[in-house]
Amino acid sequence: MSSQPEIPPENKLPIKASGLLRSSGLVGSMTMLSRVLGLIRDMVIARYFGAGAGADAFFVAFKIPNFLRRLFAEGAFSQAFVPVLSSYRQNHPVSDVKRLVDAVAGSLGLVLLGITLVAMLGAPLLTAVFAPGFLDDDVKFRLTSDMLRITFPYLLMISLTAFAGGILNSYDRFAVPAFTPVLLNLAMIAAAIYLTPLMSEPVMALAWGVFIAGALQLFFQLPFLMRLGLMPRPRVDYRHEGVSRILKLMMPALFGVSVSQINLLLDTVLASFLQTGSVSWLYYSDRLSELPLGVFGIAIATVILPSLSRKHAADSREQFAATLDWAVRAVLIIGVPAALALALLAEPLIATLFHYGEVTDRDVAMSAQSLRAYSAGLLAFMVIKVLAPGFFARQDTRTPVKIGIIAMVANMIFNLALIVPLAHAGLALATSLSAWLNAMLLWRGLKRQGAWKSQPGWGKYLLQIGLANAAMVAVIIWLNYPVVRWLSADGIERSLCMGVMVVASASAYFIVLALTGVRVRHFRQR
Repeated sequence: MSSQPEIPPENKLPIKASGLLRSSGLVGSMTMLSRVLGLIRDMVIARYFGAGAGADAFFVAFKIPNFLRRLFAEGAFSQAFVPVLSSYRQNHPVSDVKRLVDAVAGSLGLVLLGITLVAMLGAPLLTAVFAPGFLDDDVKFRLTSDMLRITFPYLLMISLTAFAGGILNSYDRFAVPAFTPVLLNLAMIAAAIYLTPLMSEPVMALAWGVFIAGALQLFFQLPFLMRLGLMPRPRVDYRHEGVSRILKLMMPALFGVSVSQINLLLDTVLASFLQTGSVSWLYYSDRLSELPLGVFGIAIATVILPSLSRKHAADSREQFAATLDWAVRAVLIIGVPAALALALLAEPLIATLFHYGEVTDRDVAMSAQSLRAYSAGLLAFMVIKVLAPGFFARQDTRTPVKIGIIAMVANMIFNLALIVPLAHAGLALATSLSAWLNAMLLWRGLKRQGAWKSQPGWGKYLLQIGLANAAMVAVIIWLNYPVVRWLSADGIERSLCMGVMVVASASAYFIVLALTGVRVRHFRQR
């Protein structure tokens, strides 16, 4: 039992009660909208810029602040901030929660502002570090450095957005943070269409689209914080007890929660040494693999972290273990068929979404190779997302950091072993292999610490999923066309054929699940 005194109800902010399945569905639906728009965004980029030098330069200039966003804002910071905020909400009055929010806003904002200014001044150095292969190409190097000065402030704005989203998520207001990424895609689509003709260097329009998106996302969330009564009044106070705890948790969490993102960035660094187009091929294939990861894996992880943090604060160990078990089962039911579908339909998917304008048949074939390699690790990426909160909710950051370092070293070894025979696809496969190692070590750590306890029914559940996936694969093989036909068809024909195949295979999957006894009610947990 907690030794903290009971906080009177009038000194607590209201909490919206909802089941994990319902909340995950809400976040997943908002994320699905964002990911679909993201695919449309990438289709627009592919049509306007293809996989040439300009596209390679932009993807690096965007990936650097985007990587840091995932590493700091949505990764280490969120995993450290949400448990501390949940603890304050559970054991302190509203006035203390507000002081924590103010102190974090001021302290985080000052650090981010300093990092942003330094990065903008040192853009050429950052380009040399993250894309050393561009040093021999003056056009790529100059473009990347110029765009990085425009895109890097996105880190400042999106990190503050993630801070606001962390507050909203902690009070079970999941919809607004989940919808916010939609604004990024809309801004970039509009920039590609309307700003490109106005730029002397057309690809610069995408960089300005990123900058505008950062501002839109931040200001969109502020009214909802005001409605909750937690609109920050920034105050720099690094000695605040809550800020100190967050900083201590953040340092090791940088590795523990974002290893897959670090590995993807290392892929970009090594790909910059390969032939022109390699960075773009990895980008397009990574975007497709991130669709199920974002819609389901990250959605479930977003929902369970506040829930696990509250269960840990209340010392509900059995419920804590049951929640983790529920999350892994929920990931499997989507992750396994998604990975199989991406592997079987690599060329058709790439052709349907990106084979327009400047994208050639060869670009489709090369992107499909890395997509298959990423699909091999998709389930591991999703499992990592739901297992990592099992450590961070208990404010244990040492175990994930040890595992993260092991996975990073393994990824570099796999990279060096596979890049020569498989080129860019070898980099993607190395990332997948290291993700499996990471997931297995996280699972073993939770089991040893007693935080993970398998619930009854796993054998039957795996058999049900196996039969359903076999039915789905059979339908895909039956309906699929030769690659040549996908490449020669026009966009409408490709879209119609892909739509029929997706609907038919998904229907077969869920029908078999239903016939074997899987029901929605089995996944309802409050």
